[in-house]
Amino acid sequence: MTAAPESERILILDFGSQYGQLIARRIRELNVFCQIVRHDIPAERVAELKPRGLILSGGPASVYAPNAPRCDPRLFDLGIPVLGICYGMQLACQALGGKVLPAERREFGPAICRIREANGLFAGVSAETTVWMSHGDQVQLVQGDFLPLASTDTCPMAATRHRTRAVYGLQFHPEVSHTPQGTRILRNFLYDVCGCQGLWQIDSFLSQTVASLVERIGNKRVICGLSGGVDSSVTAALLLRAVGRQVSCIFVDNGLLRQGEVESVKRTFTGHFQADLHIVDAGARFLQALEGVSDPQEKRRRIGHVFIDVFKDEARHIEGAHFLAQGTLYPDVIESGGTVDGPAANIKTHHNVGGLPKELGFELIEPLKDLFKDEVRKLGLELGLPETLVYRHPFPGPGLAVRCLGPVTADRLRVLRQADAILLEELKQSGWYRKTAQAFAVLLPIHSVGVMGDGRTYENVIALRIVQTDDFMTADWSKLPYDLLGKISARIVNSVAGVNRVVYDITSKPPATIEWE
Repeated sequence: MTAAPESERILILDFGSQYGQLIARRIRELNVFCQIVRHDIPAERVAELKPRGLILSGGPASVYAPNAPRCDPRLFDLGIPVLGICYGMQLACQALGGKVLPAERREFGPAICRIREANGLFAGVSAETTVWMSHGDQVQLVQGDFLPLASTDTCPMAATRHRTRAVYGLQFHPEVSHTPQGTRILRNFLYDVCGCQGLWQIDSFLSQTVASLVERIGNKRVICGLSGGVDSSVTAALLLRAVGRQVSCIFVDNGLLRQGEVESVKRTFTGHFQADLHIVDAGARFLQALEGVSDPQEKRRRIGHVFIDVFKDEARHIEGAHFLAQGTLYPDVIESGGTVDGPAANIKTHHNVGGLPKELGFELIEPLKDLFKDEVRKLGLELGLPETLVYRHPFPGPGLAVRCLGPVTADRLRVLRQADAILLEELKQSGWYRKTAQAFAVLLPIHSVGVMGDGRTYENVIALRIVQTDDFMTADWSKLPYDLLGKISARIVNSVAGVNRVVYDITSKPPATIEWE
């Protein structure tokens, strides 16, 4: 997010760390551009990319194991500052003459770290600070080339630097929230060691991307698949800013959307942005395809096939279309192996347009593929999208079909849609919507006995799923106030015909997933 982001590029060599993406996010939060790359990227390729610094990530292996992943040792001769984290520290020290052995006591969890050299990497860091350890091996204290910068009770080399090279190591994880001053340490590496200035800003990314889109698209037409979600909406708004009426947005109403979704998309993109919006009412086709289907994977498969057919039919009516735009984000690129010089870059396609570029012969545009979710939200606000859309909770591609457990029918969708709308409305009115990461109702494939008025009922059960998470890889259930949960339950039972019981899902991820199907 700068006029020339490559001028402040940081490369993160991935050794299989569970925190790899978190390292990248922390660096982006410090306004420095970074990319995750293969651990074995050749030194020649690194030199071509001209990074300001290299970060060697953690990983599950032991550096002395025969098949342990290693980096190109010539990286240390490029004169580029290096920061090794956990496994990355051990690897750097081993490559430059240090010794790594199993620790007498493994460390997993918080530890008190005592700083021995309170400048450079640790400038402004408390003399004693809490850090998060997760290791069974450690670098042995060696005299000469490596100097100890910090220690814990069980790890004399909790941090180190090379005497003559700009090579640093941290045995702990500065990227996790359990290391309170970790961001300060990373900032010191980026700004003081690597000389970055923090030029990765959303406004400059916007102007640069608009200019590149104008140049690439020229006078050709672009189709943008709109799902109503954050990613596709920001993609559409960005393209509209760049080439205006050359963009045609296709929004497929599959009949599996939340209450008011179609009207909201129409209001935003035809009202505010005055876009060429094609709304395809295909609810009947999707319901027909789902008739009698209860298996969640079969639901997904049928929904995907019908979507492609509907999208293709509508796209053929847009004359002169050359490009297809979709909201692929950087985590999608990473997870599909599409890192710099990585394995075959089979970038994930957006869940609503999977397979379409190849089938339709369109050239693909992915203007958000370098961004994380929080950066996309900032960009959406900069583009003028309403906060209600920008901070919308994630919604699965198959829609309510995978929150309607069991068969999908028009009546069951009605029950689920109304219950879900009440839940979201109450969360927004109480201020809890922005405090949670994802909230939704689930219609269970069971009935329960109840008493309403003077009569016995045997009706549907609604489950509420509300979670808090930073990365969606793990999540905890939200501890909503009891009175709020009671109000939501009472409203659903009293307002939604066919429901006589509401339950609350208090399972974390893992062991459960966030969605039920």
